[in-house]
Amino acid sequence: MRKSVFAVLAALLLCLSACREAPVQESDNFDELIVVGFSQVGAESDWRAANTKSMQEAFTEANGYRLIFDDAQQKQERQINAIRSFIQQDVDYIVLAPTTELGWDTVLKEAQNAGIPVIIIDRMIEVEDESLFTCWIGSDFRREGDRAVEWLEERFGEEPVNIIHLQGNIGSSAQIGRTNGLDEGLSRNSNWNLVARDSGEFTQAKAQELMRHYIDLDFNVIYAENDNMAYGAIDVLKEEGLTPGQEVIVVSFDASRRGLVLTLAGDISFNVECNPLHGPRVSAIISRLEAGETPTKFTYVPEMTFSSETITQNIIDLRAY
Repeated sequence: MRKSVFAVLAALLLCLSACREAPVQESDNFDELIVVGFSQVGAESDWRAANTKSMQEAFTEANGYRLIFDDAQQKQERQINAIRSFIQQDVDYIVLAPTTELGWDTVLKEAQNAGIPVIIIDRMIEVEDESLFTCWIGSDFRREGDRAVEWLEERFGEEPVNIIHLQGNIGSSAQIGRTNGLDEGLSRNSNWNLVARDSGEFTQAKAQELMRHYIDLDFNVIYAENDNMAYGAIDVLKEEGLTPGQEVIVVSFDASRRGLVLTLAGDISFNVECNPLHGPRVSAIISRLEAGETPTKFTYVPEMTFSSETITQNIIDLRAY
């Protein structure tokens, strides 16, 4: 009996020793994966959620990647810390969707010194040396603003236009471009009047707050710099018994599926597309870099516009976001 007990104990000790010495295998091809660190602005809108999803679906192990994702919660400091963390982890590529245009020179120089290519998506950045980032891909936000203004000019002609302007996060490329487009429209149309302007921070809740404050003003146009702020404005208009598309024209940006549903319903009169599906585009850029090729420095995504008169259900059904 004692010999049997000793034999069992010896077998257990041998097993434990073997288990302790055996290497842990995280993935059969873990060392072969391309590691991408992605610093995202936050989760403030439907557009941003679709952008994050696109990136996460593109950078999977099945596609040959390992994605390290960081949500900056709208804070540039968090993004700078995330980039430094990516550098410490020796990632192969850094992808940045920047909170604002300025303030990136120092940390991008650190990435450059570490030999890590940086790809900028969505919003632009302004740096002294453009070699600090490899390339940029996103939307022409100024052109988006110009297209909205051109539509308003056609819609109203010489009629009085009293505008409430709901801006996005101040200093972001989308806010700057869309605001500059509207400012140009205001400067060349003497019948246009800016009634109120403030940042709705690209969120539905903040836009609701602003519109409840502005609701007693004399206005007939809301220029909302993204769909989520348009939703908030529409909520308040309906609370007050006003009909969007009739008493008040709502112009928006993004053309997300929900935004196009409201465009078809007439609540949003004009919606300018801003395509968030950058995951496959960034993956294609990395493939070119891996092959030793040089991608285009700046790439603008082709985009469309939709009005309540031209939108169809078929367009909405085909929407990927």
